[in-house]
Amino acid sequence: MELPPPSYPGRMKAINEELKLIDVATPDLREGEVLVKVMAAGVNRGDLMQAAGKYPPPKGESEIMGLECAGVIVDPGTTGRKEGEEVGCLLAGGGYAEYVAVPEGQLTPIPAGLTVEETAGVVEVACTVWSNLGMIAGVSEGHRVLIHGGAGGIGSFAIQMCKALGCEVAVTAGSQEKLEYCRELGADVLINYKEQDFAEELPGWADAILDVVGGPYLEQNIKTLNTDGHLIVIAVQGGPKGTLSLGRMMPRRLSVTATTLRARPRPMKAAIVASTVENVWPLIESGKISPNISARFPLADAKKAHEHLDSGDNTGKILLVL
Repeated sequence: MELPPPSYPGRMKAINEELKLIDVATPDLREGEVLVKVMAAGVNRGDLMQAAGKYPPPKGESEIMGLECAGVIVDPGTTGRKEGEEVGCLLAGGGYAEYVAVPEGQLTPIPAGLTVEETAGVVEVACTVWSNLGMIAGVSEGHRVLIHGGAGGIGSFAIQMCKALGCEVAVTAGSQEKLEYCRELGADVLINYKEQDFAEELPGWADAILDVVGGPYLEQNIKTLNTDGHLIVIAVQGGPKGTLSLGRMMPRRLSVTATTLRARPRPMKAAIVASTVENVWPLIESGKISPNISARFPLADAKKAHEHLDSGDNTGKILLVL
């Protein structure tokens, strides 16, 4: 019996690492993957790093940028999914394209109350924030959490999630405008890192710290942690190296964890996605967490989207829309 032709083309438009729109082959499906027609893709700092040649995709994954997207399944492959199902997608790469192959375990439902487009801007950030602050640090009601870069996509989501869980939240940001934005999201303590030393403002205060700066903040972060506190570093925007005083850490039983999401094995990502959907999707659906999509660009304008994110003027999330 001859199979019917696929309902999608064999070629597609995608963005290369020079941020130019090119024509490439539509991805073939492997066991356990579905093909998704992309409606929107989130723009993340990891994409900027990949475009600069500093963040290559894991071996065997798509060379195309894009760590999250949302769209419609056009080929369920060997899975039990249905053609036409709307989904969010956590990706190791491939989101900056018309079509992307996605492992079934990395699909999310569209949260009630959100559009497919809005979902493209919450998948990676939700999985990042929950896997670190929820699954590793175990933040819960009454905990004090310091979030660096509070006005960015990660930070703005983390503020809302921590407040929804009953935490007290402090943030750092580089302007009064950004701090005011953090206050509107629920942040309790606002620190302008250009004018204040957060370690002097909050000595021994934090039960958990979510850090995107890295090496230069290492010693200050340790000073800011409370007994049994946990520092989680998810990016090294300020550089990877710093000084760490073990003598300061040991009496107070402090922990430091450095993580990335992209390079984790697929089964681990599937577990993170499942836990995120179970614990965070209800907070989105109840309105306790709202995605702030601050800018939208056509796929062909990926270069402009990257420039906007890299400018430092952005608050919230940037999307590429198809």
